[in-house]
Amino acid sequence: MEDNFEQYLETEISTLRKLNKAHLLAAAEAMIETYQAGGTIYFFGNGGSGATASHIAGDFLKGVSYGLEKRFKTICLNDNPASMMAIANDISYDDIFIEPLKNYMQKGDLVIGISGSGNSNNVVKAMEYAKIKGVKTLAFCGYKGGKIKELADLHVHAEVMDMEITEDIHMVAFHMIKQYIIKKLSPDNKSMGSVYDQRVS
Repeated sequence: MEDNFEQYLETEISTLRKLNKAHLLAAAEAMIETYQAGGTIYFFGNGGSGATASHIAGDFLKGVSYGLEKRFKTICLNDNPASMMAIANDISYDDIFIEPLKNYMQKGDLVIGISGSGNSNNVVKAMEYAKIKGVKTLAFCGYKGGKIKELADLHVHAEVMDMEITEDIHMVAFHMIKQYIIKKLSPDNKSMGSVYDQRVS
């Protein structure tokens, strides 16, 4: 049974090694550009991808913004169960992300859709809407990339045919981007880790 653990670790590590660093940098710079322009960054996904969206939206709302005079504006579209259930019940589950974008989204914003397969209909539909409205889109995908990889302006692709590892890689990628942005925007160029260290010491 230990072979299963070793195989998982080997696949995880090899997938991390395949991450395109230029794509990570482009994603980070798109977030910084949106921040500097005063735009809002939207995160969304289903299931584990939704949990990642919620986690990272919180990281930027608090962790990345900590100590900055100007703060990041982030919204996780799957963090309001009541509105999602109302839209799913009264309209369609495929519309749970596009409908709030119609309420909030403006020019200069950034729309980040997360889907392991890259083919979740509600994520695709929301990103298509953003594209039509001229708002920049960033896809986090796995497997073969799916539809969102093709339609997004930018993408971060976990090239692996495994949902759990895809979700792991997405979280690592977001945390790498987070650390990059913190170091770039912090006046003293300190990492978030050093801030945490100071608090608990």
